[in-house]
Amino acid sequence: MEHFFLLLLMPLLGLVSCDRPFVQRGFWDFSMDDPNVQEEEEASGIFPTSGGAETEETYPFYPGLCPFGCHCHLRVVQCSDLSLKEVPKEISPDTTLLDLQNNQITELRKDDFKGLHHLYALVLVNNKISKIHPKAFSPLHKLQKLYISKNNLVEIPPNLPPSLVELRIHDNKIKKVSKDVFNGMNNMNCIEMGGNPLENSGFEPGAFDGLKLNYLRISEAKLTGVPKDLPETLNELHLDHNKIQAIELEDLIRYSKVYRLGLGHNNIRMIENGSLAFLPILRELHLDNNKLSRVPPGLPDLKFLQVVYLHSNNITHIGVNDFCPVGFGVKRASYHGISLFANPVPYWEVQPATFRCATDRLAIQFGNYKK
Repeated sequence: MEHFFLLLLMPLLGLVSCDRPFVQRGFWDFSMDDPNVQEEEEASGIFPTSGGAETEETYPFYPGLCPFGCHCHLRVVQCSDLSLKEVPKEISPDTTLLDLQNNQITELRKDDFKGLHHLYALVLVNNKISKIHPKAFSPLHKLQKLYISKNNLVEIPPNLPPSLVELRIHDNKIKKVSKDVFNGMNNMNCIEMGGNPLENSGFEPGAFDGLKLNYLRISEAKLTGVPKDLPETLNELHLDHNKIQAIELEDLIRYSKVYRLGLGHNNIRMIENGSLAFLPILRELHLDNNKLSRVPPGLPDLKFLQVVYLHSNNITHIGVNDFCPVGFGVKRASYHGISLFANPVPYWEVQPATFRCATDRLAIQFGNYKK
């Protein structure tokens, strides 16, 4: 059971680093009363800032307004684990976080969030939501975080607030991403949509047009190849736990800004020579738990690559030049993590010079192979 409320007073980490599945590394401080906290959050890029003079926004005070059974403190309304069948009434208009996770809500109606113009984060994780009114989110002019995972949605909700920065909608029943569903979402930089039965054909052409995402996770889906039409602004792309069988030459041509690529737990047997050359700033590559029989070609040319996960494959041979540049080739960042355990390779035959561009021998993880 997820307990977001216990983490409410932890400082929020920058959104571009939401790099692990289903785990928020930090959370936000909603007191909004400490100017030092506000300055730190603005500096991290969490809250939008302008080049002009800032005017301090004042909030009206609504004493004693709190839904029955909920806990309300510092503009945080926590109504989780109450077996609620609908969004409660009497929510204070100055609320910045509304936590409704772990309930029995099946529908979001037109006026459920009426008057909540200051809401910054809405948590609806682990309900039974299958229907959302097209205007349900209309009052939420300042909403930046929408967590609506573990529900029964079959599509991305229409008319999401343009202010939205982070959308977590994993573990639903979404099979299609329509072309216009993200129209006008110029502030969005993080989408977590894994755990949905999405196939490659489920993305309509242009579905991600206009988005300037830094982070996208489509893990635990039904992808058989790398989607070709994702935002070219991506820094992190996670496609773990799919059915991808190969990385072909131009699969990654759009994603030159990616520095962390997750392809673990697929069925990848082949990575075409030259395909990784389209990722010039790649730092971390996850290819564990696949069916590779050799180290992917092109790793020595990735000057910034520091971490490579290749464990639990079918690799039988490791060449002396599989990881490091030859001759006068320059690697600007040394490896500090190469995992090769659970491969049928005779490790005693691997030459020590193979890892000459690693920080030290502790960076290399071998291990026993078990059939």
